[in-house]
Amino acid sequence: QVQLVESGGGLVQPGGSLRLSCAASGSIFTIYAMDWYRQAPGKQRDLVANITSGGSTTYADSVKGRFSISRDNPKNTVYLQMNSLKPEDTAVYYCHADLRDRRSWRRDDYWGQGIQVTVSS
Repeated sequence: QVQLVESGGGLVQPGGSLRLSCAASGSIFTIYAMDWYRQAPGKQRDLVANITSGGSTTYADSVKGRFSISRDNPKNTVYLQMNSLKPEDTAVYYCHADLRDRRSWRRDDYWGQGIQVTVSS
């Protein structure tokens, strides 16, 4: 069984910074891409940033230059450094991993439970 657990969310003032972490654990053989998504109230879940196993990254236009995604492969952990936060960044942030389970040998999508980020003065 595989679990993704996010941490690091909370309340921050506009212009502030937060760092989200997501640790994957369980019967993991290998993790391919890892991503961060976010979902604001009444809106769809959107991709924020993506990082491949080789370290290539992509970002949503709305966060380019402000957010940075990175990963620690030995620790099966992905990070999202969020700087210059704006009220419109307020959302529940979800970690996602495309990985292969070493017991079932299935390749599947896994999601964290989500973590709240609120940007407000």
